[in-house]
Amino acid sequence: MTATQEATRGLVEIHDVHKSYGGHEVLRGIDLTIQPGEVVAVLGPSGSGKSTLLRTINHLEGIDRGSVTVDGQLIGYELRGGRLHELREREILRRRTQIGIVFQNFNLFPHLTALENVTEAPIATGALSKEDAHELALGLLARVGLAEKADQYPRQLSGGQQQRVAIARALALKPKVILFDEPTSALDPELVGEVLDVIRDLAQLGTTLVIVTHEIGFAREVADRVVFVDGGVIVEQGPPSQVLVAPEHPRTREFLAKVLG
Repeated sequence: MTATQEATRGLVEIHDVHKSYGGHEVLRGIDLTIQPGEVVAVLGPSGSGKSTLLRTINHLEGIDRGSVTVDGQLIGYELRGGRLHELREREILRRRTQIGIVFQNFNLFPHLTALENVTEAPIATGALSKEDAHELALGLLARVGLAEKADQYPRQLSGGQQQRVAIARALALKPKVILFDEPTSALDPELVGEVLDVIRDLAQLGTTLVIVTHEIGFAREVADRVVFVDGGVIVEQGPPSQVLVAPEHPRTREFLAKVLG
């Protein structure tokens, strides 16, 4: 990898993104650049568009207008004749391997063990041989504190353990960007900390992280930047010390007052 490639690894550029469901416009012209290695926390009320925004980054949601690129490469589309055309599914999946995602409800394969859940994507995409994928998965499970759970099925694991397996699975393709969609919202309160600890460790490693979360204290601790979304637009963004401590916009202040009680 050249120095230039290294410098742009994980650069996310979102330009004028619009997304509607029927007559309801969920995203209304989002512009956001996320630097390589930056940790961005996305906050906002329910229905604000924050999860939809996250899912447009890896084309789990298509867009109506605008563009999303990772390191300058369009995700989900190609430009022909000045217009975006959706790629074929195989090419979408290939480009999507650059972007890991961790869902709030884990989305593990119930019929596969923890180890098999982590090895499935590297083997299916041809990125690794079965033996190499097995070795990588064991290392990733150890990294999230679950080496001893490799042969257990999701039903045998707690919610926090399942989410940590999901994080190991997201890491298995060595993505440039990892997206977290409310990663602790489905967990019992006593299990939240173990998942946040793993994300906290990832934040130190230089991977670009985009985290939709309602954990204000966690966002204050790990994020380089907080983005507050409401009504499908970015209302305010900046370092946690500004947005969470001394927000400039009345809507941000109102939201934080409700959340923090």
